[in-house]
Amino acid sequence: MIYYSALFILMVIGTIINIFAMPRLASYQLNQNKAAPLVSILIPMRNEERNVERIIRSLKGLTYQRVEVIILDDQSTDRTRQLLEQETKGDKRFSIIEGKSLSGEWVGKVHACHQLSKRASGDYYLFIDADVALKQDTIEQALALARKKKAKLVTGFPRFPVKKRIESLLVPLQHVVVFSYLPIIIANGGKYPAATAAHGAFMFFKKEAYESIGGHEAVKSSLVEDVHIARALKEKGEKVILANVTSHVNCYMYEKDDEVWNGFAKNVYTGLGRSINRLVILMVFFTVYYILPVPLFLYGVASGHLLFLLPLLLLFLQRLLIDLAAKQKWYLFISMPVAAIALLFLMNHSMKQSIQHKGYQWKGRHYK
Repeated sequence: MIYYSALFILMVIGTIINIFAMPRLASYQLNQNKAAPLVSILIPMRNEERNVERIIRSLKGLTYQRVEVIILDDQSTDRTRQLLEQETKGDKRFSIIEGKSLSGEWVGKVHACHQLSKRASGDYYLFIDADVALKQDTIEQALALARKKKAKLVTGFPRFPVKKRIESLLVPLQHVVVFSYLPIIIANGGKYPAATAAHGAFMFFKKEAYESIGGHEAVKSSLVEDVHIARALKEKGEKVILANVTSHVNCYMYEKDDEVWNGFAKNVYTGLGRSINRLVILMVFFTVYYILPVPLFLYGVASGHLLFLLPLLLLFLQRLLIDLAAKQKWYLFISMPVAAIALLFLMNHSMKQSIQHKGYQWKGRHYK
């Protein structure tokens, strides 16, 4: 029991190191003496009518002046195009283009991002998702951080305002995984491709570096293109910075619980390289680390052995620290064991969909 408890102590220490080691988007000031580069903000949209007003309002509020905003309507079947034209009318910073039909091995979003890059003329490319809202000085902060760290890509996991039940369980786990298991010092300080995380909702590239790896075309068949394109940059010797962007970037990922389930299902098994061995190892570890502390705690309460209380208390502490760093609802820490159970079911489902060749459904498209 002592060694088991020591694992949780080490994990808490590692999490604290990661939280303080990750650069914060709000920590840097842009050098106004340097010429202001043009930033292309590139947004793929497919059936995003519910997000149009929020993101356009957010972009209009940006204080950085040298921007162009290019939005690709990826053959939407709802009112996305109509609302885009309505919300951007008369503002010359905005351009709306029609997406081409999907073909070959291309994944929908990757294909859209590729088309956007071909229309961009900026010195920097900022790819964001349609469900994102940016704080007014986001561009200044991202540019300052990129310059300070000499990074060719600045990315980060946004703040996720959650409301639904499954959403509240699964979506915050993105931050849990990053702060718990990614060695931030190695990820940001070195060019080791395996130590890489990225989030497609916020990808701030230096143009030349993006083009040097072939852009999104280099990862055209990937369902986790954000990670793969970040790895490609590292493999070329470029610096990638994972930052805590929760102070400036909000991401309203899903509206319904089934969207949460389908959205994560297409990424989990794929993100593990479709390896059954990796998935089984993770499932065993998550069971031991996130679920076993509950019965041990109950036994400790019943028997009076206080040491059995420690793993669950430390697990709650770790999750609370992560939620505070991610600007998440603080009380969600108590849901961690239930969230782990939901994740185990999701991992099993994601694996089965791939093994049984059923593939994944997302935004009206089918991916294998």
